[in-house]
Amino acid sequence: MAKAPSHRVLAIRRGASEGFLIFRVLPDEEKTVAILERHFVKGDNPAAREVRLAVKDSYKRLLSTSMETETRLESKNRADGEAIRVFAQNVRNLFLASPLGQKRVLAIDPGLRTGCKVVCLDPQGKLLHNDTIFPLQPHGRVKESEETLKKLVESYSVEAIAIGNGTGGRETEAFCRGIDFGRTVAVIMVSESGASVYSASEVAREEFPDYDLTVRGGVSIGRRLMDPLSELVKIDPKAIGVGQYQHDVDQKALKKSLDDVVASCVNAVGVEVNTASKQLLSYVSGLSEKLAGNIISYRNENGAFSSRAQMMKVPGMGAKTFEQAAGFLRIRGAENLLDASAVHPESYPVVESMAKDLGCAVSDLMTSAELREKIILKNYVSDTTGMPTLTDIMMELAKPGRDPREQFELFAFTEGVSKIADLEVGMKLPGIVTNVTEFGAFVDIGVHQDGLVHISALADKFVRNPHDVVKVNQRVAVRVMEVDIKRNRIALSMRSDPMEPRGRRDKDTPPGGEKPGGKPARRETGGKGKPSGSPFADALKGWKAP
Repeated sequence: MAKAPSHRVLAIRRGASEGFLIFRVLPDEEKTVAILERHFVKGDNPAAREVRLAVKDSYKRLLSTSMETETRLESKNRADGEAIRVFAQNVRNLFLASPLGQKRVLAIDPGLRTGCKVVCLDPQGKLLHNDTIFPLQPHGRVKESEETLKKLVESYSVEAIAIGNGTGGRETEAFCRGIDFGRTVAVIMVSESGASVYSASEVAREEFPDYDLTVRGGVSIGRRLMDPLSELVKIDPKAIGVGQYQHDVDQKALKKSLDDVVASCVNAVGVEVNTASKQLLSYVSGLSEKLAGNIISYRNENGAFSSRAQMMKVPGMGAKTFEQAAGFLRIRGAENLLDASAVHPESYPVVESMAKDLGCAVSDLMTSAELREKIILKNYVSDTTGMPTLTDIMMELAKPGRDPREQFELFAFTEGVSKIADLEVGMKLPGIVTNVTEFGAFVDIGVHQDGLVHISALADKFVRNPHDVVKVNQRVAVRVMEVDIKRNRIALSMRSDPMEPRGRRDKDTPPGGEKPGGKPARRETGGKGKPSGSPFADALKGWKAP
């Protein structure tokens, strides 16, 4: 029990709670009673014999159940803590995924029976138009659907097409890539995990009261391509599906951890006040949900904010709240260029003093590295501004308003591989990591079923923690090791030579990858479960356990 990993403990507990397993923690009774007797039974006389009987009785009636209860509780707390840590790490990587940016996007929520829902969004994510096309079977109105998409791309100057990765996603992607739009239009697959949860939520009803669930889902798919962070904060992180047994752990501890992660991500990236939603603003340090709503109301009534100082006019925005939140809020296009940076308003006089001493404007400091090199920071240290603050200011002046997230890169799955039946053992495929657990990573390879890269197949070296090797949304290259169509399971490997024994080997470990006396590792197989004939399999044939 002490060595069982958290995911195994949680799996056992779920099996027990659903009635499939009986879960007990029972030490060896004879050995345990012997330990107790050594402590409490002294000598060999009638009194000692009575103590021995009392020891056995107390163990059976009281101590054994107490020990089991404590062990179950302690193992549950430990498993919860580890699962929450893994989940929070995955959520952080998901929220900090690379954004496409403010582009005109056409988003498609694929559907077979009811058709594909199409929405057109402006660079701020505002819904401009919605429609339905039927390019897939059983409808197959390909020509009509093609003409509709061409017209929408032209009418709304679409720069990218976002396609949900649900049922029919790969077929829709192939359909879109086959259309000649007359110019370059990026076609990108987007994870739609949680889109259905958002479309039925109170937030979605408030945003789009006159549209049905499918249109709201399409908008969510398009917006999460433009800025994953802004859109995903509207969804309960538990519904995104990037953890392990998140519904079985302590829900209060999970919510606190996730709230801390989301707030940390939002504050690290910063928030554009004039385009942010109420949900996004509410995660900014110092801003409550009510105050975030007041900011949106003020913006709707008075137009876009022109400066950070103008935010003091928002009802409920006090001096202390403004001081806490202002550094995380951005206003691009403001008269004061510092309003679009992470420099706090209280440090504006320091920057202006630097510019004045050099006989230039603040904008010159932002564009000229030579001017910044002339600044002697120690001259600006004061009771309110220390050297760490000045160092941060200089870093921000070098890259004002920088986004800490990685630059967006186009990604495409292998053409012709769109369902699990298309897979063959040995195939090398590009993929995207969708979830990282303690026992490995799940990778989307474009067949509507994620494959598992076991922890032993993540790298050529021994891996103790999968997060040391991969993270959610990472692009990886994998090799197909096993396909089980009946059970809908795919085994993948990221090792450079999957035929070599996986995991850490001791010097006397046999070719199968297990220590003497244990079971040999499973044999690599070709199609339909036949031996692959690899050197690895051949070596395994001749080996016998001592």
